Amino acid sequence: MENEKSIETTNSGEWFDAKIVDEKPTFLSKIIFILLSVIFILATIAYGAVDPWALGLLSVGAGLIAILWLLDSFFKKEFTFSANLLQIPLIGLILIGLIQLLPIASSPVSSDLLSIPASNTLSIDPNTTRMAVILLIVYLIFFSASLTFINSQSRLRKMVFTIITFGSFMAFLGIIQFLSGTESIYGLRPNSGTSPFASYANKHHFAALMEMTVGLTLSLLYGEATKKDKRLLLIIAVVLMGVCVLLTSSRGGLLSLLAVVGFVTFFNLIGRKPRHRESAKPTNKFILIGASLTLILALMGTALFLGGGSDLKRGAGLTTMEDVSTGRFHFWGIAVQVIKDNPVIGTGLDTFGTIFTKHDTWNGSLRVEQAHNDYLQILADAGILGFLCLVAFIFLLFKQSFAIINQTSDKFRRGAAIGALAGCFGILFHSFFDFPLRTPSNPFIFLTLVVLAVGSLNYPKLYRKAR
Repeated sequence: MENEKSIETTNSGEWFDAKIVDEKPTFLSKIIFILLSVIFILATIAYGAVDPWALGLLSVGAGLIAILWLLDSFFKKEFTFSANLLQIPLIGLILIGLIQLLPIASSPVSSDLLSIPASNTLSIDPNTTRMAVILLIVYLIFFSASLTFINSQSRLRKMVFTIITFGSFMAFLGIIQFLSGTESIYGLRPNSGTSPFASYANKHHFAALMEMTVGLTLSLLYGEATKKDKRLLLIIAVVLMGVCVLLTSSRGGLLSLLAVVGFVTFFNLIGRKPRHRESAKPTNKFILIGASLTLILALMGTALFLGGGSDLKRGAGLTTMEDVSTGRFHFWGIAVQVIKDNPVIGTGLDTFGTIFTKHDTWNGSLRVEQAHNDYLQILADAGILGFLCLVAFIFLLFKQSFAIINQTSDKFRRGAAIGALAGCFGILFHSFFDFPLRTPSNPFIFLTLVVLAVGSLNYPKLYRKAR
């Protein structure tokens, strides 16, 4: 349904009749919006989507979104999409992966020595790279659809509170699991040799999930974007998420949590337009700083009360360890060697675990799949070209989000943008010490936060030239 009224507007100095069109979301677009929420929730619950069956299910979900998107465009007789430049770096990584799969390299092994043809692709492990490309396509469909269909204030609010509510639920689940002392996920899936927390087999990556959701929650609380009767719920959510990070005993998680709190505090202190800064009272600034310090102390006290003293000490680096880097210096050194040998286009997406064995100087008893630094790993896997895609994505993310934070006059929109960007900043910071975005469920949350930070809210009014 569309309601129209005529107005006069200008285009390059010329006046013409135009119509303001109040365009209501279609039924199919509502289904797509629901699916966008379901995908990141399902991916998180399904053990972080690390299993093939979960990835297959998510691929089906992305395909369903694409089909509904095309049907929606067919019935509307126009294809609606976002032209946001942030999609280009993702497309660039996909193209790099496809180039790495081309059979244009000379095989280092004689085919006479093998019973099957030797691989002659640029990727040293084409099967792994092929799966990485497929996963990137799934991310791209999800991201593009989110940019297109999270397009109104109403949908923005719904997505924000969906993330906060779901993050609180996962935090509560994690705390219950910690208190029960069980090491199996849901009491159903034993994990030998891993460190599970809530639904994740890797507790450090669960800490990364909490970093992203706590930023959004804390920003709404600090920015006064919600009613007073709901702030107590936000406080409870922040405490649950923050305590979970501390209980994981993840040092990267603890540092990233502090970075998120600092980010949100900073932008609520000085991140406004000059006219807002002039009206800000010094007393309010002191209250905000005091609230941040109190929050950190309260989180630590709660973690200690719940019996997480040893975990808190480890997270703070206060325990005695033979290798303070937990092997990271060795992994990073090998990554640097791989980068020197393959500087332009890398060894293939997600092939670090394969190339690692070539340069490993240890006894080979430790299987290392990741470099524990996503920036070094993207250089090793995709070379300088892939790293440029990553840098471009981060640059565009902060540039576009800063513009929204500085220009919007809507408190909720500003609070959501600051919180979403804080969550992105937290996991990008964490990626210097770990590989949290290699757990498939985390990128879905991350990309949703990116949309909340930079997305265009173009409903309900569109301007069309009158015929």
